[in-house]
Amino acid sequence: MRLPGDAQNQPKENPAMPLVTVHVIEKVFTPEQKQEIIAKLTDAMVSIEGEPFRSVTWVKIEEVREGHWGIGGHGLTLRDVERMKQGRG
Repeated sequence: MRLPGDAQNQPKENPAMPLVTVHVIEKVFTPEQKQEIIAKLTDAMVSIEGEPFRSVTWVKIEEVREGHWGIGGHGLTLRDVERMKQGRG
């Protein structure tokens, strides 16, 4: 089933703009890492949709304060993330 806003229904000269939103806990990623996330997610979208989508692919990184993002009823902190990085999840 195709909906009116589907990329497949857009004219080729005006492709739909993919928007990828990534939520991360603030202060976990450096500015350089965020740029890498943006570049690699753009590359992933282009590998699926084709090179014409590079110039219209939007990647948005939204940072969430520690403790305002929870898993299993527990609000994650920077300390929790550091433990995960060290494999002590």
